[in-house]
Order: sequence, then C-alpha cells, then structure tokens
Amino acid sequence: MIKSIPLNKLVRSPQNVRRHADASADAELQASISAQGLLQNLIVRPAAKGKFEVEAGERRRRAMVALAEAKVLPRDHEVICLVLDSSQSAVETSLAENFHRLAMNPADEAQAFASLVAEGVSVEDVARRFGLAVRFVEGRLRLATLAPIVFDALAAGKITLDLAKAYGATSDREIQTRVFEQVSAAYYAPTPDSIRRMVLSGTVRGNDPRARLVGRETYLEAGGRIERELFDDEDSEAWVDVALLETLADAMMEEHAKALATDQGLAWVKPTLDSYASHEVTEGLVRLPAELAPLSETEIARLDELDAAYDEHAAILEDEDSAEEAVAAAEAAIEAIERECHDLRDRPPMLSPELRSGAGMILTLSREGVPVLQPVFYGERETDPDRNDDAIEIVGGDGASGRRRSVLSKRLVDELAMQRRDVLRLHIESDPALALDLLVFTLADADTHDWRLRAATTIRGSSPSGPIFDFEPKDAPATAALADSRSALDESWRAGSDAVDRFDRFRALSDENRAAWLGFVVGRTLEASLNMAGERRIAFHDHLGRHLGIDMAQWWRPTAANYFDRVSKQVILDALADVGGPELSTRFASAKKAELATSAERVFSGTYIAETDVRDGALAWVPDVMRFAEQPI
Repeated sequence: MIKSIPLNKLVRSPQNVRRHADASADAELQASISAQGLLQNLIVRPAAKGKFEVEAGERRRRAMVALAEAKVLPRDHEVICLVLDSSQSAVETSLAENFHRLAMNPADEAQAFASLVAEGVSVEDVARRFGLAVRFVEGRLRLATLAPIVFDALAAGKITLDLAKAYGATSDREIQTRVFEQVSAAYYAPTPDSIRRMVLSGTVRGNDPRARLVGRETYLEAGGRIERELFDDEDSEAWVDVALLETLADAMMEEHAKALATDQGLAWVKPTLDSYASHEVTEGLVRLPAELAPLSETEIARLDELDAAYDEHAAILEDEDSAEEAVAAAEAAIEAIERECHDLRDRPPMLSPELRSGAGMILTLSREGVPVLQPVFYGERETDPDRNDDAIEIVGGDGASGRRRSVLSKRLVDELAMQRRDVLRLHIESDPALALDLLVFTLADADTHDWRLRAATTIRGSSPSGPIFDFEPKDAPATAALADSRSALDESWRAGSDAVDRFDRFRALSDENRAAWLGFVVGRTLEASLNMAGERRIAFHDHLGRHLGIDMAQWWRPTAANYFDRVSKQVILDALADVGGPELSTRFASAKKAELATSAERVFSGTYIAETDVRDGALAWVPDVMRFAEQPI
C-alpha cells in the first residue's frame, strides 16, 4: 500500500542491510533531493508507537533528516512510502533494493548532462542540482565529445573510464579512432599511460620543463600551437610544435648560460635542456677539484645571532600564555631564521684562482623549468696542440721492426675505440665477479683518482652534499659504529702507484674485505630523509628500513642536546604522555623548559625510576619522523 508518512515518523529498521556510508555520495543525494525532491519512494513497515521502520531507502531517509536539520525541509515533511503488510520479506526486500542497484555508466551520465546543457542549463546549475563538483560535470561533458567508436566502447563497458580519459588526451577524433583500432587489433592489454602516449605522440605537455621555461605566452607569440584536450588544464595540455619549443628553450638557456659565465667569472657555462649533466654533455671534460667555501667570521657571528633569536622566539611558542598575535609573529620569525640559516650554510664550491680562468660549469633545466647551475667545475681535457682532427698519428707497440708509426683519420680512430670498448664490455658482462670488483673499486678509488686523467668508466657514487655541511652527531651510536666500520676497511690497495696497480691490489683482497668496501661505497651515497610529508621524505628509504627490520630505538635516543632542547614544551609533554599516559605528562607539566628537557632525557634513556612498562615504552620510543614508515604518507 502506498502511503504518505511524515518524515519524523520514519525510523531506521534494525533489519536494513546497509551499514556503511559514503560522505561524498550522501552529500550528492542531499543536493539531489533538495533540488528535485524524492524521486523514489521508501519501503517501510509499521512499528510501535505509530512509527514506521525503513526497510529500503535508509540513505534517502538520512538525507532528508539532514535537510530537515538544516531547515531545508520541515521535520514533518510528507514522504511517499510503500508500506509492507508483514516483516517476513523485510531483509530480502532491503537486500534486493541495494544489491541489484546499478550505478550509471559514465557514458550515460555524459549524455544526460549534455542533454541538460543543450536545454540551457548551465554547468554550475547541473553540478549544484546533483551535488557534484563543477569539474566532475565538465569531465563527463567532455566524454560526450569522444570519437563515436571510443564513446560506444565506454557505453558498452568494453573500456574503462580511465582508458576513455586517456583517449581524450587529444581532441582529434581521427587520432582517437586510429589509436583505438590499433589497440583493438593488438594482442596486449592497453593501459591508460600507453594510450595517452600514443594519442599524444609528437606533442609536449604544458608541464614539461621546456614549456615552463619558455612560457605559454612566448610560445604562442612565436606561432606555437596548443591543444586543450579532454580533461586538460594548463599542465596537461598538448603543445604541438615541439621543434619550435626546443628552439625557444635552447635560446633562453644560452642567454642564461652567457649571463652566468660573466657573473661567475667562468670561461664558459654549457647549457642543456636535460635535468642532469649527461655523459654527452660532459664528454671531453674533466672534473676540477673544489671545496666548499668556508664561513667568514661575519657569517659565523650571524649564525650565533640567529641561534639566540631562534631561542627567544621558541620561548614565546612554548609559553601557553602567549597571545595569538605574538605566537603568529614568532612562527613567522622562526621560519625566516631557518631560511637564513640554510642560505648561510649552503656553501658554494670554491675553485683555486689558477684553475678558474679555464673552468666552466653545466647549466641544467630542473623539472620545474628553472635553469640550475650544477655545483661542479669542469675543465677541458688537454689535447696535443699539434694534433690534426682529421689525421691522428698512432704509435704502435713494439714489433720486429721496433716502434711503428701510422696516421689514421679521427673518424676511424673514434670508430676503432668504440669497437674496442664493445669487445671489452662483452667480456666484462660475462664475468660478474670482475664486474662487481670493477664497480666497487671505481667508487672507492674516486678519492684517489687523479682528476686530470680521463676516467675509465662513467660510474659515480660520491657522498651527497647536504642538507647541512660538516655535521657529525657525536652522541649517536650509528655515527660511532660507522667510524669503526670505516677504520676497519683494508686500504692497503691504495698504495698502488696508479689505477692499474691499485685495481690489481684491490682484487687481491679477501672476499670479506672486498664485500666490506661494497657496503661502504653504496652506503655513503644515501641522501638524508625523514618520515614526514614534503621534500624530506624518500619512500624508498622507508622500504629499505622495513626490509632490513631496523629498530631505530637501538641506534638513536633523544637527548636534551639532540632533541628536547630544540622542540617546544608541549612536544616533550606529548612524548611523555605517549609512554606513560597523562599521569607521567602531568607530573612534569609545571617544570621549566630546561628542567623538563633534562628530565625527559633521563626518562627516555631508561635512567628515570618508573614502572617497568613505562621504562620499556620510553626505551622503545622515537619521534615518528625518525621511524621507517609502514605505509606511505
């Protein structure tokens, strides 16, 4: 029986099978009911005290209750319901009503939205009517512009929504159709990325470093074409004229390079559109020795001033009675102090004056499209001034007639060198033990190798330069263990007169000693990271830490010097609460900051008299940022 029932008489049925909610979907449903009313009746059965239990349509009931609380609907709003005669089929009815409900196909949504817009309804009104984001509606409308063969495949469920979006990376329906037909005839299953690459072949995205360097306006003024494709914004749009973009980017990098060479007093600056100095860019160059510039007395004094100022502002943050304005000003001041300290400690490399006149640097293009001068000095490899590029004199080995001389063209010399290289490479690849020794030796020998000589390989594995220069924690067990490990390495091979002799001596070491060098040269290349959101996080480090089962508490303990003196009072109290609950935190709440830091050091070192479980928890505690995360942030 169909009956109109006041909303405040409807209650949830304990037999309703729906138990979980989706906040986003519920908001959409509320918007739909607010705009169009209830489009589907509820199924209810009589309950005690004149109430009716909702067997099917609980989400709709909750949506209307929320609208009533927001005063959009009256609390006694009349709701059309189908009233069941008995409760025997209540669960089955509820299950069938939810289980057999089918979400609309994205193609159907696209056509429906397109029909509304064709009738004069704005995109914003469509979004508001159905409780959706404007961008979502725009995305569905763009689906309607897909090539018919792609749209039909989406409607029939032959391709996923992600694949359809990938086809929409270009607005050219002919390209969409051609790629669809190619993929349909292939034996492999396509991915959205592979589809996107196929339809965008010969174009560059708007977030490409070259595009960011040149700029949209400059590119368009030069005659460049841009396609704003399906679902695209300025980052994902396609820049069609790649050759023009390359020309403009090259010219801009050349200008930057010339200006930097003048400013830095360098003989040259070599630009590249890559984000790194590739082998092709550095070919014919040798790295020049350089050291980080020392701090001046003025800079050291300034760092002391900044440290003192930091403590003053930190005290304001720790004082619970500080005014909001004072706290905001202190936070801004601390941010400025940290930024200035970083700039002061970020020392540029220094080159001796006698080398600087012929030195140069490489200018790369960052992923953000910003020219970056790499902090490495290069010099051109010395060549014979009498050498003819087209004819090279070759001195052969000893033979029956003594040393032989012949003249070969430069092209032939280069070709022969590459072929000889390939023969050597083939044999090294077939001897993994030798290859491993060569890898480890090359990385370890970087400290000994004469920079004026041409390197035998492109293998590099130097220590990272940051984020703080010359920092070495004195109280960390890991630091002491690393020092012991380093001193235990067998360096007898370094006594060799040249690289050949050193390599032979290195190979003569025991397997154990060579393995120790392998761990050392790989370990020293690790960058600094923390378990926190932002640039300090390196997820691969977390993976390695989990794989190795590292217990950070065994290798690092918080002390007043390395942690507690440098965080706010509340952070310390929160740490105490983590291991001892509110009781332990309250015990120290009235202590001054210096006393609190000292007491916290005792607690977390296990020397404070406390219950066994508190002591064990304190010894196992480290800040979350020091842990190796179980899951990505």
